[in-house]
Amino acid sequence: MAGASRTGGNLVEKETTETDAVAAVAIGLSAVLFALAIAAMFERISLTGTLAGVETVTLLGGLLTALGVAVIAFGVGSRFGSVETDPDPSAGIIAGGGAAIPWVVIGGAVASETLGFGTAVGAVAAVAAGAVAFAATVLPREDVGSTLPLGSLLAVTGLVFLTGVIGPTWVWELGWAQQAAITAEFLIPVATLFTTLYGGWASAKAYGGFGARGRHMGAYVLVYLNAISIVAFLFTLVAYVVVQGVPGLLNGADIGLGTGPETTILGVSVTLPVSVPFVMNGVALFNDFQGVLPAIVGTVWLVIGAVLLAVPLGVGAAVFLTEYADRGRFTQVVEVATNGLWSTPSIVFGLFGFAFLIPRFGNGKSLLSGMITLGFMLLPLVVITSREAMLSVPDEYRDASAALGVSKWQTIRSVVLPAALPGVVTGVILGVGRIAGETAPILLTMAGGTFIPGSQTVDVIGSFQFTSAPPFVANPALLEATSALPYQLYALITAGVGLGSSVSDPNAFRWATALILLIVVLSFYAIGIATRYYFRRRLRHN
Repeated sequence: MAGASRTGGNLVEKETTETDAVAAVAIGLSAVLFALAIAAMFERISLTGTLAGVETVTLLGGLLTALGVAVIAFGVGSRFGSVETDPDPSAGIIAGGGAAIPWVVIGGAVASETLGFGTAVGAVAAVAAGAVAFAATVLPREDVGSTLPLGSLLAVTGLVFLTGVIGPTWVWELGWAQQAAITAEFLIPVATLFTTLYGGWASAKAYGGFGARGRHMGAYVLVYLNAISIVAFLFTLVAYVVVQGVPGLLNGADIGLGTGPETTILGVSVTLPVSVPFVMNGVALFNDFQGVLPAIVGTVWLVIGAVLLAVPLGVGAAVFLTEYADRGRFTQVVEVATNGLWSTPSIVFGLFGFAFLIPRFGNGKSLLSGMITLGFMLLPLVVITSREAMLSVPDEYRDASAALGVSKWQTIRSVVLPAALPGVVTGVILGVGRIAGETAPILLTMAGGTFIPGSQTVDVIGSFQFTSAPPFVANPALLEATSALPYQLYALITAGVGLGSSVSDPNAFRWATALILLIVVLSFYAIGIATRYYFRRRLRHN
């Protein structure tokens, strides 16, 4: 095994050899290529530009070719004893299937499109290329089977880029689809991304000396690269929205004493030191800068109402199903129903609210209809996660409480629920992240307009009124249509309602709205995570 030897039954680490160092460099090169592919995919680097004084496509091709040659060299060196390894007799069927997939694509594309033989010959060539790659992986010893087909894949891809067969201006017109084509901006980053995954896996296996240790190292590299890509996609998405949205968000913003709007705090009139019209204004004819304050307030109240409806009902149902109901057909039906409801498309919930709730609340769209609709959307996830959290509480806790003479309800309230609260909060966080960005239910049950004056910001708390007739309390604000950020963003993008006459820069206004929606959703996540952390700390200390 590379870098290690057996002495007296113990695994003793050797000093790092030159071969290990080269293999480590190959793994690092795979990571660099992976990062460059992601950057090119999101147009952070230009395929028509240069990197380090070299054309981008040429650089990618050269690095891919070098990585492919290194991978092949490891396999050949191991086979002839130049590199100390401990390979298995075969790389395995799974590795063979993985190696065959890209060669199927390459063989079919080259035969049908590049050589012009047509679809039928292309299908035959695809199967033949895949079969050869599968056999070349499975039949030889593991060191050759894990490196030769994949190294050849990397080298061929790199040479295609280096020779200009696929260059920055390359386009593949799809004859079977009107106005559709695969361009170099898409193909080059994607091809680099996937071939780099193969190269990193093969390099890691070589670094581990093949065998069980090599397979483990190859799996780790794949997991790490995929994790990096997920994090990179997330940060790229957030960063892109921030960069596009900040100019519109800060349009007209001012910082300094006496510049902000006047508000009342504890009965004292105070002028805020910060003025951000986009989040402090609605829409008015004489406003210098328009804003989305009514939509922000509507979104916040919408989520609060949904949580207040779903959490007590969901946790209560979970307590009954977990602690009181016998395990049987009834609980199985409830499980299937809750899983099905959570998988139901949001438009179906919106249609339910439109057909069932709106006629019962004055035949008009209202904030209350939107709250109840999104509450029903959140309810299944609260039930599912609360049940799982309660089931994960060890039975020893319940038995110890019962041995002390504590009643069942007191055990649930004082032992089971506190232990399950972190899991319950996790479910609520996931649900809030979904409902806060839903558009279809809001469109059908609550949306009352895209641009709403700031003076019409919904005031739920201040609108409560006591009446002499049942239910002895009324709240007109809950029965009024209002706006929310998801619907407003949808309307601004698809229809551009009133943009031409209301704002000076419609595109900046749209991106700023998207940024505010992202901030609101992330704020709910932050509150949920902080709550979960608080309950976990209390649980540990108790």
